[in-house]
Amino acid sequence: MTLLKRISIFLLVLMMVLACWQCAQRGTPTGGPKDETPPVLIKADPPNMTVNFNEKRIRLYFDEYIKLTDVQNQLIVSPPLKYLPEIKPLGGAMKFIEINLKDTLRANTTYTINFGQSIVDHNEGNPTSFLSYVFSTGDYIDSLKLAGAVKDAFNKKADEFVSVMLYEMDSSYNDSTIFKHPPNYITNTLDSVPFFELKNLKAGHYALFGITDKAKNNVFDQRSDKIGFLSDTIQLPTDEVYLLNLFMERPDYSVSVPSYAAKNKIIFGYQGEAEAISINTLTQLPDSVKTMIRKDSERDSLNYWLTPTDIDSIIFTVANVQLKKIDTFTVKTRKLAVDTLRLDPSHRGKLGFEDEFHINASTPLVQLDTSKVELMNQDSLRLPIKMQLDTIRNKVIIDFEKLGNQKYNFTLLPGAVQDFFGSQNDTLQYRLSTGSYADYGNLRMNITGAVEYPIIVQLTSEKGEVKREVYATEPRLFEFNNLDVGNYALRVIFDANDNGKWDTGNYLKKLQPEKVSHWPEILEMRANWDEIKTFNILE
Repeated sequence: MTLLKRISIFLLVLMMVLACWQCAQRGTPTGGPKDETPPVLIKADPPNMTVNFNEKRIRLYFDEYIKLTDVQNQLIVSPPLKYLPEIKPLGGAMKFIEINLKDTLRANTTYTINFGQSIVDHNEGNPTSFLSYVFSTGDYIDSLKLAGAVKDAFNKKADEFVSVMLYEMDSSYNDSTIFKHPPNYITNTLDSVPFFELKNLKAGHYALFGITDKAKNNVFDQRSDKIGFLSDTIQLPTDEVYLLNLFMERPDYSVSVPSYAAKNKIIFGYQGEAEAISINTLTQLPDSVKTMIRKDSERDSLNYWLTPTDIDSIIFTVANVQLKKIDTFTVKTRKLAVDTLRLDPSHRGKLGFEDEFHINASTPLVQLDTSKVELMNQDSLRLPIKMQLDTIRNKVIIDFEKLGNQKYNFTLLPGAVQDFFGSQNDTLQYRLSTGSYADYGNLRMNITGAVEYPIIVQLTSEKGEVKREVYATEPRLFEFNNLDVGNYALRVIFDANDNGKWDTGNYLKKLQPEKVSHWPEILEMRANWDEIKTFNILE
């Protein structure tokens, strides 16, 4: 074969390959639009809405392969069953769900099995939202409904997966039922919206509750669950829509077993109010042992400080005068080190104009010598300061006039502070600085509407941490100056009992929590920015 023929054949084959490739390119499928269709229930065995139900197994068939996700949170059986049903498949994909009932069903009762959004298609994860299977062990299906919403009494955002529980107020119902027995009907709010709907209810008088149900046992645990309740009885049927205001109760008074945390410190943990607690020893302590009790500034505990002793054990009584309750504990000594005096400043480096500068102590402070503390500016000029020993929070508060773009040097000479054990500080120095006023922003807020004073206006981070707080007994302009750049939230607490703090509710005492209103938007603060806002709490 000549060279010319070989080249001609090669070019012909190359053109055919290119033509085929181009055709393949034009005809290559793109996969089409993304599948956003959820699985469809095509059959149920026994059929949905079955009456005189007496089966142990239920099967739900779908038009495509499905799988279950987060079924432990999403699945709700109402009325609750003592033994949760077995659900298949939990791992692989199938075209049906099998529900095996392990409990004895009540007679003449309508049951609802709600899957929430746990049923999704195998490939794309599209959920079949709020699919319910309903059956009755009696001759008919109950058909009444009850709807509403939940909110958090203090925080802006409500909790997820709030259990909404309906108790029939029959002869066996009392105020303690919610602590001991599951409800007649139950649903939850899932994780997306704070609304609820209870379906397939029968007529009657009911009590309505919402709880966070951390233990998932369908009863209220005061130590771990938030609760919301209606003060009034619900009579079904009704067209009303109900709101549950959830709060964490302050737990009933109790004292934990005390323990040595250091050779000179015993911790007495408690729950409830601490104002009426007194701690005394039944053991005779040597005259050389000195003691002091201080409230822990961060935890619900009392710190019992004592000079170290070689006594093997000490017997204590912990009395609550108001409740007339006395507990007795024996605390055995342990081989531990002694807590020593350590001082830690609240700020290092930059200090905001509105920030409080203070020095925290690890052991209880009892004495402050202001003559041994000095403040110098960047020009080495001594500046006037005001100092206060806060024995409740165990810190030294230092107040002085802050100027823009300045550097400050604090010096604590030996003996400036002394703790309960006679320990004093060595020479300590702290260097601080301020920025420019233009680095910060200012916010002024008018509170309008049907405001009942006194109120507490709190400026917080987006997570709810308090950054500034103003207490007011009458109308005024609320000013928050020299704010760091960033996003803020704002809430108003209506201090009904005038005690300077937000008070939670109590179910058994039928007390609802104090009202809280939230500014609906995020407040963006910029540098060198002045904002004036009006918050109408009725809107």
